[in-house]
Amino acid sequence: MITAVMPEENHKTIIQAIGAYGKNLLGFIRRRVKNDADAEDILQDVWYQFSSVINSEPIEQTGAWLYKVARNKILDKHKKHTETLLDDMLPEEDEDNAFDFKSILMTEANTPETEYVRNLFWEQLFIALDELPTEQRQVFIWHELDDIPFSEIAQNTGVNVQTLVSRKRYAVVHLRKRLKQLYEEITQY
Repeated sequence: MITAVMPEENHKTIIQAIGAYGKNLLGFIRRRVKNDADAEDILQDVWYQFSSVINSEPIEQTGAWLYKVARNKILDKHKKHTETLLDDMLPEEDEDNAFDFKSILMTEANTPETEYVRNLFWEQLFIALDELPTEQRQVFIWHELDDIPFSEIAQNTGVNVQTLVSRKRYAVVHLRKRLKQLYEEITQY
């Protein structure tokens, strides 16, 4: 069995980071994923990446770096639901000033620009989700990102389906408004 030797100061840095950020970072992740097992897996990936990087280069703002990596890991987990999510985020056919994020995000081209726009979209989506009341945010995440049917959410929470649909609708209206601003900023250039 071969084991890597970690310098003592890097080991201390990791232990200090876990003590300083571990609990809050896990809470940050839990609010954005389906269950505790997913949250713990993502947190483990964050700590693994931190231990790999700390051995090769210094990190100046540890907290910011950890949260950025956690957000990226969460985004990676949710990217598989992008197309379904975009269908729900698009305005109805009869709404004025309709915009099409799908044409930007689902393009075949994989350039630095399209990757930047995709990452920016997910970042702005999570910021906008954080602005919502907890009930609306959670229903949106469960239904859209975790792909849990309303009937199952109702069974697990004891909240009736119509209330869940209403909460999601309020979330979608807010997210459309916020992402429309992003769309306008992107298409101005």
